This record gives sequence, C-alpha cells and structure tokens, in this order.
Amino acid sequence: MVHQQFTRVFDLLQAYASFKKEDLFNLKRDGEWKKYSVDETLETIQTLALGLLELKIKPGEKVAIISGNRPAWNFVDFAVQMIGGVTVPMYPTITIEDYDYIFKDAEVKFVFCENEELYLKVKAASKDNKKIKGIYTFDPVADVERWTAVKDLGEGKDPAKLKPLMDAVQPSDLLTLIYTSGTTGRPKGVMLTHHNIVSNVKSLVRGNFFDLLPSDRALSFLPLCHIYERTDIYMYMYYGVSVYYAESMETIADNIREVKPAMFATVPRLLEKVYDKILAKGNELTGIKRALFFGALDFGLKYDPMEKLGLIDSLKLSFYRKVIFSKWKEALGGNVRLIASGSAALQPRLSRVFWAAGIPVSEGYGLTETSPVISVSRVKPVDFKVGCVGSLVDSIELKIAEDGEICVKGDSVMVGYYKNPEATAEAIDKDGWFHTGDIGMMVDGKYLKITDRKKEIFKTSGGKYVAPQLVENKLKESAFIEQCMVVGEGQKFPSALIIPEFNALQVWADQQGIKAKGPEALITNKEIIAKIEEEVLDTMGSVAKYEQVKKFVLLPRLFTVADGEITPTLKLKRKAIYAKHEKAILALYE
Repeated sequence: MVHQQFTRVFDLLQAYASFKKEDLFNLKRDGEWKKYSVDETLETIQTLALGLLELKIKPGEKVAIISGNRPAWNFVDFAVQMIGGVTVPMYPTITIEDYDYIFKDAEVKFVFCENEELYLKVKAASKDNKKIKGIYTFDPVADVERWTAVKDLGEGKDPAKLKPLMDAVQPSDLLTLIYTSGTTGRPKGVMLTHHNIVSNVKSLVRGNFFDLLPSDRALSFLPLCHIYERTDIYMYMYYGVSVYYAESMETIADNIREVKPAMFATVPRLLEKVYDKILAKGNELTGIKRALFFGALDFGLKYDPMEKLGLIDSLKLSFYRKVIFSKWKEALGGNVRLIASGSAALQPRLSRVFWAAGIPVSEGYGLTETSPVISVSRVKPVDFKVGCVGSLVDSIELKIAEDGEICVKGDSVMVGYYKNPEATAEAIDKDGWFHTGDIGMMVDGKYLKITDRKKEIFKTSGGKYVAPQLVENKLKESAFIEQCMVVGEGQKFPSALIIPEFNALQVWADQQGIKAKGPEALITNKEIIAKIEEEVLDTMGSVAKYEQVKKFVLLPRLFTVADGEITPTLKLKRKAIYAKHEKAILALYE
C-alpha cells in the first residue's frame, strides 16, 4: 500500500515499483493486448521525461494531450509531471476553434495527439500560434514525429537530472489545466494542483469506498481527459490494480467479458444500454423461462440493498441470482465487484435491479472543479440510499445555501479558473465556498441528494451537458417553428415541446391540398408531423450529436405570460412548462 509520502501524483510511480506487475497499463491493438509491466512503464516515463528536458520544457510550462485512452496518455502525463510541467488534456471531439482558443489561453508549448485526423485539427488550430514548438502523434502519421521521438531524445541521458526537478515540485503546484465546456461563450481552465487530486484519492481510500486488491483488473473507457476517469486511474494505481483500456466505446461489452474486471467507472447511459439489451433478450423468451425472467426483474426493480429481507424474499433473491441474474454477471465478465456511476443521475430502478443481480453500483457526485469526488455511495459494508449520490468524502465540507445550492470547500477544491479572476470570484465566494450550481439536500443527515440544476443546462444520461437555449435557437431558425423548449435531463437524448408558426404552416398545408384547418387539426395531421420532423432534422445539422433533438411534442397554442409560462422579458419558465406537459414528455422516452 502507498505510504504517507504520497503528496504529489507522480509519487504513485515510486510506490508502484514494489508491485511486480507484468500488466500495469494495457492496450488492445489488432486483436492483441500490448501489456506494459511496472518496470517498462517506469523506464518509459523516465526516458520520456529526460526527452522533454532536451526539448527545453521548463517547470510550469504547458503540454497538451489530445487522445483516446491508451498507456502513452499516462506516460506523457507522468513524464510532464516529473519535470514540474502542467498537462492540458482535451477532448478529441471538440472544434478547431476550441483547440485554437485553449492553446492560446493556456499558452501550450507542445501537443501530443492520437492520430492523423487529430493531427490535422491541431495543425489547423495552431497555424498562427508561435508559442507551439512541436506536435507529436501516438499513432504513426506520415512525415510527423511520433511521441517515441521525444523518448529517443532521452535515451542514454542521466536520470539523476530528474531528481532535483522532482524534489522541487510542491504539492501546491499546478498539476493540470482542464477546460470545461463553456455554455455561454468560452471554455474555462480549471486549475488543479497535485494536492487537490492527491487529497481526493486519499479520501476515497481512507473512506474505504472501493474494495480493491493488487490482483484486480479495472477496465477503463471513459475519457481520460476528464478528471473523473483520470482520478480513478490514479486510485487504481494506489491499490496496485492493473488498468486495461477498452478498444473503443463499441467494443466495451467484448472487452469486459475478456478482461473480467473487478471494477469499472461508467456513466448511467451505458448501464441503461446493458439493461435494455437484457430486457430485449428477456422479451424473446417464452413459457416458464419468460415467467422466471420477468419474475426476477419485478423483484429486482423493488429491491433495496439497505433493507433486511424476510425469509421468503431471501430465498427468492438467492433463487433469482442463481437462475437468472448469474447470466447478467457473466455478461459483465463474472468478476465485477463494483461499478462506479457518475457524471449524470442514475435512474433508481437501475440501481435497484443491478444490486439485486449481485452487481453493486456505487453512484457518486462531483465536478471538475472538485477533483472530482464530493460524495460516493459506500458498497462494503453497504451504506447508501437509492436516489441519493452517497456520503461525503472526508476531504470535503458541504453546506446548503439559502436558495438550496450545494456549496463545498476543502482540499480537493480547485485553486480557481486560469487567468479568469472574475469567473473564479463568481464560483468561489469570499469565505472560500465553491458554488456548484446544483440544488440539493441532505437525507437522513448523511446522504446527499441532487434535486435540480441551478442553471438551465441539463445533462443527458450519457453524461453530456446540453445548453437548451442554444438548441432552441437552432430550432427556431425554421420558418415553421415559433416557440419551443428543449428537455432531456437524465434521459438518453434531448426532446422538444414545439409550437408551430401556424400561419406559415396553414399556407403550406393548403398548398399541399391538406384538409386540416386550425391549430388543433394541424398538429395531429400525419403529413404535418412529418413536415415538422423534416424541419427539426434540418436545423439540427449544425448541432453536436448529443445535443440533437430526437423526438418532439407539438402544442396547439403559444406559451404566454398570462399562463405563467414565460416571464415579461419572454424567458421560458421551464419548470412550470415542464410540469404542465410532463406526461407528454415522459411518453417520448417510453
């Protein structure tokens, strides 16, 4: 186990030297697992760090990493840390404009990116940027230097050069700059120090939230550029767990069966998909098998792991686990002792049914700004409440503000937003409380429950933020759409309530020889619905896939001030509108 001298993230490497593992970081390519042993990992990182010194990178300078999950991501991350540099991880999916902005704002010196497609984006984003001194790729790209070229620069150099640099790194030094997607304008660079992240890892370990052993394997597929998965990786390393990177989002199911992980972190959307697949299989069954399957499912959907079962229910549970649920476990590799779910709200029914199946799901809550874990559900011994996001970790203090907003302070709260004192002052008040933007409450004095988002942004079950106003403005570009409201908090995709521009629609209907007259008749006509569908599709072309409206409800009259649906300045009163049309909205997701 790692000792007290773990005060900077790269201290994990020294502690790791005692675990003689052949498979510390693992990547599958062309059907084969490439395994990096502890020795090979340490040697690669050290040589790479020496190579970075040859490139004249100084403490505090920034190195960007833009790539899917792979061991080389970790190698660059640790090598930069060892010389006192700062990593700037970025999503491979953002726009060239975003890369351009972040490169300049963070004053990035070098970029490591995954492949040719990303290399071309990076090149376009940095064409007029004199600060960027070099771009390297992880995959081979014609006429571009690979990351191994930096490692080659460090070959044969004296490792003793690294010691004074490592010794100089303080826990309070900046470790990473993570840019969060801006809803109104520019992304903001969250400044996280070594101490921020180390304290978060230590509090998870001290709290004994995760029951892990050095003999365990973890599967990783959530993006490493996000602090959620990155802190998890550091935690796996603390326990000496082997990390296996899934090939892609499409191969997760196969990789889980193959790797047989003890743990993985996910977003609720994946658990929804697993559940939907199981349900589809169950629907194909007939006779007694079908009856047993749906008996187990009904039992699971009412199950609460915190409640003591009577004799009959205990017998039922062990019977269902043996006959039905054991197949669920097999589909997840057979060894899963814990699934961590975060980044969006988990539907309580999924929590119940997976627990009934003997697959503990631990729901947690946090933000990039809090490194990230604020609270997490305890699995062993079982201590949590379905529908809540667990108990607080001990590095965090929490208070609920007068308006219900969750505010936190503690060792894992960021230093602030990079070069943005206004945004920092807005987020962290003069008493040091960080305002999360979420509304919540404590249940039974110990479990945190999130009830709402203070801001209008919502999160789909895939963990993607959607700023509804931006999507609504796109929809309203259609001549046939007058008003709309985009919804989808905790759901698989965004949907919309749409009020057509009835004058334009009536004219179009008359031209097509459609007999419908008046709003009520128009919105129920099949050809009209198909026309609006076409309009929605057209307007969604320039919107990110996860923001696109997939279904809608047509309404016959406008939102008005008199009906309490909009403010005098014509802003939507979202809660009121949602409450009025909740039934129709939920029906879209059935």
